[in-house]
Amino acid sequence: MTTAPLVAGVDSSTQSTKILVCDAETGAVVRTGRAAHPDATEVDPRLWWQAFTDAAEGILDGVEAIGVGGQQHGMVTLDEAGEVVRPALLWNDTRSAKAAEALVAELGGPGTWAQAVGSVPVASFTVTKLRWMAEHEPELADRVTRVMLPHDWLTWRLTGEAVTDRGDASGTGYFSPATNAYRQDILERAFGGRSPALPRVLGPAERAGRTLSGALVSAGTGDNMAAALALGLAEGDVVVSLGTSGTVFGVSEVPAADPSGEVAGFADATGRFLPLACTLNAARVLTATAAMLGVDLAGLDRLALAAEPGAGGLALLPYLDGERTPNLPDAAGSLHGMRRSNMTPENLARAAVEGMLCGLAAGLDAVQAQGVTARRVLLIGGAAQSEAVRAVAPIVFGLPVAVPEPAEHVALGAARQAAWALRETTEPPAWTVKTQVVLEESAFGGEEIRQRHLQLRELVHQVSPHK
Repeated sequence: MTTAPLVAGVDSSTQSTKILVCDAETGAVVRTGRAAHPDATEVDPRLWWQAFTDAAEGILDGVEAIGVGGQQHGMVTLDEAGEVVRPALLWNDTRSAKAAEALVAELGGPGTWAQAVGSVPVASFTVTKLRWMAEHEPELADRVTRVMLPHDWLTWRLTGEAVTDRGDASGTGYFSPATNAYRQDILERAFGGRSPALPRVLGPAERAGRTLSGALVSAGTGDNMAAALALGLAEGDVVVSLGTSGTVFGVSEVPAADPSGEVAGFADATGRFLPLACTLNAARVLTATAAMLGVDLAGLDRLALAAEPGAGGLALLPYLDGERTPNLPDAAGSLHGMRRSNMTPENLARAAVEGMLCGLAAGLDAVQAQGVTARRVLLIGGAAQSEAVRAVAPIVFGLPVAVPEPAEHVALGAARQAAWALRETTEPPAWTVKTQVVLEESAFGGEEIRQRHLQLRELVHQVSPHK
């Protein structure tokens, strides 16, 4: 009997390094490892390498190929000797917010940026962090000869090759997914005229190199792109991820260019495009509401399920932490439609669930306006396990909802890419995505609930719905 090769997928996230060792033919997970990262918005990349080494302890024996999925947007700066110049600034470091505003204005406004690189940069994007460094740490900036993303740096440590993929590169703010080329002019403008070297962009199944032990290393990609690869997204699939923050994304054959900045026009890890909308307000809306009501999350579920669709007229705009888009950076949450007759714990719990999902439904509308076809929703993330969320999602989205089994999707996608590079085929291996539950589309009250939230968003925050 022939034993299938083993491949490994690495998820180097904000919080930790996770490694899955998988059967290259089926995707079945056979070994796992994990090591924590510092809880900070800037981190010495060498700590990522230590975490990788710790997580990999004793589990990579027999592994023939490795893929790295990494947190998007971070900034890793190296000098001519390949040494780290300063701690890496992560996507969630917001010190470059003013730099983002200045760059958007300098290049001619949001529309110009959307056409140039597919996205309107905000503080998370690498290009804004380079501007911040050029302005606030010019002596350190003068030492920089090479700029990388987190996954690029780990791939470089594994192989000695400075490479990336178009998926992760599309989140820098100086790479055009539409033309598959860096915008060197934007890089130089952002970095005060400096022109550091950038990683070579590999194709989806191209090989980056080999480790010292001889294992093949694939191109790697960003975390959202790796998750999409793990889920095997096809036309018509839209992912709604409900973590601390929330994302909505789907594959498209055409590049996105949203001048509102609500949709980031990313590339994916297969040669297509991955329009993505992001909200800061997802699962934390539920935890905050549960705390206010004095219940745990299971108690919030019970309360929300006891209320009727529409929450008796209560509507929550859940911008509890502002928003990540240029439209709503300082927005605050608000509760509307309060009457003595509807001010009950049940209705408030229901309004929180509906409000959170309506925020994601607005993101669904936005990515559809950028060329994504939506026939079903794949609901992932911690909050996808909520019974109330599962009950309300088909109503709010107006689409069938499938809940895949919980998995480390970023690491799994990185492993699938490694198996693809190992096989050198035109398509990635056909790994099965196991589904926990499928919920039928429900139109009961959904259109009314969505429209009420869209109208309130326009009234309170002057944000027009996508057509």
